[in-house]
Amino acid sequence: MTETSSTTMPDRLSIDPDSPYFNADVLRQGVGIRFKGNERRDVEEYCVSEGWIRVQAGKTMDRRGKPLTIKLSGPVEAWLENPTAAEPDAG
Repeated sequence: MTETSSTTMPDRLSIDPDSPYFNADVLRQGVGIRFKGNERRDVEEYCVSEGWIRVQAGKTMDRRGKPLTIKLSGPVEAWLENPTAAEPDAG
């Protein structure tokens, strides 16, 4: 099994298309996040090296219609849930 640069996890990733850390190819493969030992499905953005995640603060929106987020600090692990999903020609 060979690993390519497309299957390595970025240190920082966001689901917001306006963010400089948005990467549609990685998100298409599915990203798993473990924060403080618990698997989370509500993460808006994460940074492994700095040890934080951003999650939505309820249903509150800012004036541009984007969700307000809070930053939580702690150990973060990230992985690809379907690393072969980016290669539709495999097989």
